[in-house]
Amino acid sequence: MADDSLATLGPDAGSSGPPPAQHTGAPARPEAAPGPHHHPPAPGRAVPIVMILGLFLAALNLRPAITSLGPLMEEVRSGLGMSATVAGLLTSVPAACFAVFGIAAPRLARRFGPGAVVCAGMAAIAAGIVVRPYTGSTAGFLAATALALAGIAVSNVLLPVVIKTWYPERVGPLTGLYSMALALGSAIAAALTVPVTTVLSGSWQAGLAVWALIAALAVLPWLTVVRGRKAERGTATAEPAAPPALRVATSPTAWALAVYFGLQATAAYVTMGWMAQIFRDAGVPAGTAGVLLAFTMAIGVPLSFVLPRVAARMRNQGLLAAGLGLCGLAAYAGLWLAPAGGAWAWTLLMGISNCAFPLALTMIGMRARSADGVVRLSAFAQSVGYLISLPGPFLVATLYQHSGGWGLPLALMAGLMVPQMAVGMLAGRDRRMEDEARVRH
Repeated sequence: MADDSLATLGPDAGSSGPPPAQHTGAPARPEAAPGPHHHPPAPGRAVPIVMILGLFLAALNLRPAITSLGPLMEEVRSGLGMSATVAGLLTSVPAACFAVFGIAAPRLARRFGPGAVVCAGMAAIAAGIVVRPYTGSTAGFLAATALALAGIAVSNVLLPVVIKTWYPERVGPLTGLYSMALALGSAIAAALTVPVTTVLSGSWQAGLAVWALIAALAVLPWLTVVRGRKAERGTATAEPAAPPALRVATSPTAWALAVYFGLQATAAYVTMGWMAQIFRDAGVPAGTAGVLLAFTMAIGVPLSFVLPRVAARMRNQGLLAAGLGLCGLAAYAGLWLAPAGGAWAWTLLMGISNCAFPLALTMIGMRARSADGVVRLSAFAQSVGYLISLPGPFLVATLYQHSGGWGLPLALMAGLMVPQMAVGMLAGRDRRMEDEARVRH
């Protein structure tokens, strides 16, 4: 999401709706205070309930298209005649789509409104998931997957914006709901895909397509939200003068955050795409491998609440980044030495290590002084980070295919954990991006 104007997105972006609330992670600007004609979000009694349901269902759909694929990767490859290298490309598609379509999300939201874009994103997820298993070709499968991931990408970017602009007084609870639902969706899809496939006569196509039902269900509350918002437009006050355009790319802290975000995303997508296959190759039954992957995802449910709060109380988050990295190193070592014998221990350690994602988001919020600075830093770190993560899953698949085992891929991931820890310690220093970045003239 490389756009400096995310902070301008309001409930009815592109229309005459109220101006946005300030990012709660930074001090509010005095000039942005509501004026006498400002109408903050004040939906009717029924709308908050619909919004809560919409947020929960939307967040629930941000990962099943990815995590449902891992447990059935072997069947998908066999059914489509897909090589391991192409499968590795498939596991790189999420990061590519997040980088490409995430850039478009702010512009789409300014034109159509963030709620309408999220609603369209849910529809795209449903369409992509239901179509891809039945395309009959690798190219069609990739194209339909990209459609679903495009919907995930724009929703991934805009859901936090919706929370912070429409309900600034409820950012904590709604963000907690969002984080919990995202991790829950990841875990449920990973755990239930194989059992659901068995119930559906063993058809991997049906086992993948069934997750479109949740996405289709998520469209309904967002239609209600969009209609309700259009009926509640207020009179906007004059927009405050835009702050100087900082060149975020000139900040060393911004680059450290971007690289940290990219390396943790690499580890996360390799985990979601290949961990189940690692266990299956070690003799673990497919259903158990899916449950192990689900356990890894489920670790993030409680830790996504605890870790950001702990990090926010620390001036330097470098030690947390190092600790998570050490858990990752231990997990990769265990997967290499005894993947089946210590499976539950390695999944626990990997789940803890993958909590580098909420830590990265927390550090982004702490490394800028203003709301606009947080938005620009987040845009830079996430867009550059996802681009950095692109080669990782593909390299893992290539090494797996050409070496015939998991030794080299696991060595690669363990090696990447070392620079992740290093840049995490740099990003965790008590610095502010505005103090380092130069102003664009």
